[in-house]
Amino acid sequence: MDKSHRGEVAIVGIGEVPSGVYPDRPCLQSALESARDAIKDSGLPHDEIDVVIPAGTFYDPWYNTNMIFSQLVEELGLTGKAKMNLQVVAGGASSSAMMETAAGLVVTGKARAVLCVHAEKWGSMPNQEMYDKLATFGISPEWEAPYGLNMNAVAALITQRYAFETGTTTEQLASVCVALRKWAELNPNAMYQKPLTLEDVLRSKLVTSPLHAFECNRLADGGSAFVVTSAERAKSLDTVPVYLLGSGSVVTHYAISQETDMSRFGYTQAADEAFEAAGLGPEDIDIAEIYDSYPVFNLIALEQIGFCKRGEAGQFVMEGHTWPGGSLPMTTNGGMLSQGHTGTGGGIAVLVEAARQLMGKGGKRQVEGARFCVETATGGTYMDAHVSVFGREVP
Repeated sequence: MDKSHRGEVAIVGIGEVPSGVYPDRPCLQSALESARDAIKDSGLPHDEIDVVIPAGTFYDPWYNTNMIFSQLVEELGLTGKAKMNLQVVAGGASSSAMMETAAGLVVTGKARAVLCVHAEKWGSMPNQEMYDKLATFGISPEWEAPYGLNMNAVAALITQRYAFETGTTTEQLASVCVALRKWAELNPNAMYQKPLTLEDVLRSKLVTSPLHAFECNRLADGGSAFVVTSAERAKSLDTVPVYLLGSGSVVTHYAISQETDMSRFGYTQAADEAFEAAGLGPEDIDIAEIYDSYPVFNLIALEQIGFCKRGEAGQFVMEGHTWPGGSLPMTTNGGMLSQGHTGTGGGIAVLVEAARQLMGKGGKRQVEGARFCVETATGGTYMDAHVSVFGREVP
């Protein structure tokens, strides 16, 4: 996104259902509840939604195909009114891909208002099916899968390399999980709301060295949605618009074995692009909504975006700076390590939380006075880096 489009589009409505294990709640129900809440929250007339973008769903291929074939349009009563239904999926980076697609449609006048929605049932997935999917998604079938590489092993490799280069300790890594849980304790939609201590994390089962069970993402059922329209249209609505001020992205690899620097990825390049477009810098940011499937990714992002110097993020988190009341609140919904990982929806929930905070709808976890927020996303084996800057105002 270049600076010429700064603040031209805004998120005006959000919706979400609780994350957790809900075997009797179909994906369609989660999607519809989230979508209807987002439309209602926006204050837009129902028939002004003229494009629907459902994210991809991994659990249920039948449901996923129905999303491609406009089932949501029909269920929401938008047939004959919506111009387009298209699926956008980029794994955990789907939040950024959907936001950029929606923004492009609005800026070019191809859409008045775009509904982005996601639902998933990873928490209800049978264990063996869960293992099979996470052992193969994003893993090269020729060069990696035959040797047993899976998502936990990928994260462990990255964690080991990062710790080796920076001197980050196991306690500092574990403190990310503690910080995220403190936010989840305040989040009624979070899967895990029970307090978590550093000792709890380090005493949990060792899954893939050096990662313990509480340092691995928590798979969940869930759903979330957001509505995007023009800044001009947003002015006439009875809501607090959240403006997209800048964004940057880069794809760095497909197979993790081809990533040349797995302790940095592309966050610096993406952040530089986003901040330049927004006319802001790290010092202007009030909240960092960081994609967090494993604790190391929060630390890498904090450093590469410019919030901490190299090797200092672990201590920064451990000292409480990202906790409620801290100097840089981080991933304030609890993230995938506590709210729950809902597949491609994990990042969408983080984006929805960014909008929620800037709208002033954060409830007990509301960051008072927040004006500007950074949100990140990444997909697959951390194949890409996306950084977006949002604000309550346009600088």
